[in-house]
Amino acid sequence: MTSHNLDGFKKAAALKAVEFVRDGMVVGLGTGSTAKHLVIALGDHVRAGMKLRGVPTSQETATLAREVGIPLLDSENRWEIDVAIDGADQVDPGFNLIKGGGGALLKEKIVAASAKQFIVMVDHTKQVPVLGGSFPLPIEVIPFGWGSTAREIERVTKSPVILRTRQGAPFKTEAGHFIVDVQINRIDQPAELETALNSIPGVVGTGLFVGRTNIVIVGTPQGVQTLHAPQR
Repeated sequence: MTSHNLDGFKKAAALKAVEFVRDGMVVGLGTGSTAKHLVIALGDHVRAGMKLRGVPTSQETATLAREVGIPLLDSENRWEIDVAIDGADQVDPGFNLIKGGGGALLKEKIVAASAKQFIVMVDHTKQVPVLGGSFPLPIEVIPFGWGSTAREIERVTKSPVILRTRQGAPFKTEAGHFIVDVQINRIDQPAELETALNSIPGVVGTGLFVGRTNIVIVGTPQGVQTLHAPQR
């Protein structure tokens, strides 16, 4: 399957997600390849007269949103977000996610937690029976003592931890933190793992999104599927 095919599935999922946006809403705008399709489509709606305001989860998304004419709220505001829409790196049958492949996991989680509804758009290859395995778990950590933090993460996960780098230097998030990627074979209890990792001093946040997703929209070769989480 080519990347062109997958991008088509992502775009189809994003266009479906746009249907959940109503006039006058405040919308959390995700980051990544699928979210780009969403932002561009929402820009078309704004030019057609729809009134909405966006809360971007990265500078990359903010720049694109401005280019397509979406008004943005101040990043330091106390938002009332109607719906946040984002992609994911993995989705399990319980609607738990791994996110953070692009490095924006902290802002993405803050926006998702602030929204009345959280919608995730993926292509069908992101659906997995259990989290982990083919995709590492990103964890955002403060630079001070990151090696000691990584050692504690290894103790908790019993899995190897690798510092994410870019061009030979540690990758830095927009908040100035590092990201370590943990290669965990399978995450059978994501809620318990998230709690354990968040208790480690130096951990800012994890790429585990547990119990936050209301709707998953999946682009597949057979068309777009819209899946609703069971009532919690």
